[in-house]
Amino acid sequence: MTEFALAVPVLLLVLVGMVVFGIAFNNYETLTFATNQGAQTLSFSRGSTSDPCATATTQIINSAKGLVASNLTYTIAFGTINTSGAFVPTNTYTGTTCSAASLIGGNTAEVTVTYPCNLKVLAFNFNPTSTCLLTAQTAVQIQ
Repeated sequence: MTEFALAVPVLLLVLVGMVVFGIAFNNYETLTFATNQGAQTLSFSRGSTSDPCATATTQIINSAKGLVASNLTYTIAFGTINTSGAFVPTNTYTGTTCSAASLIGGNTAEVTVTYPCNLKVLAFNFNPTSTCLLTAQTAVQIQ
């Protein structure tokens, strides 16, 4: 009985920790999928909308099932790829609106979405010094 009383709290802590990290990983996978969907929508939006960023963020929200939409933050950058393969932004928008003139065929759009996560297991916080932010980023060529 004594061994059981000593072992159960440790086993429960490990179990709850696995559940918390599992939820954080699921949120990350959902965020990555939603970011990819939003970037694909953005890449095909040229000529079909006056606000391509609003179209992309709507797609991200619709694809991010289970995430709180008001906690998502967006950064959408338009630019080119230089000779060394690095992205060089020319226009960067933080938020959900941007100009349709930014969509230039053949250029690149980079969509970055962040979402807060919680790594607190019972009374122990695995990340006490800073807030946990999940970040997903996708770059696509504008069609």
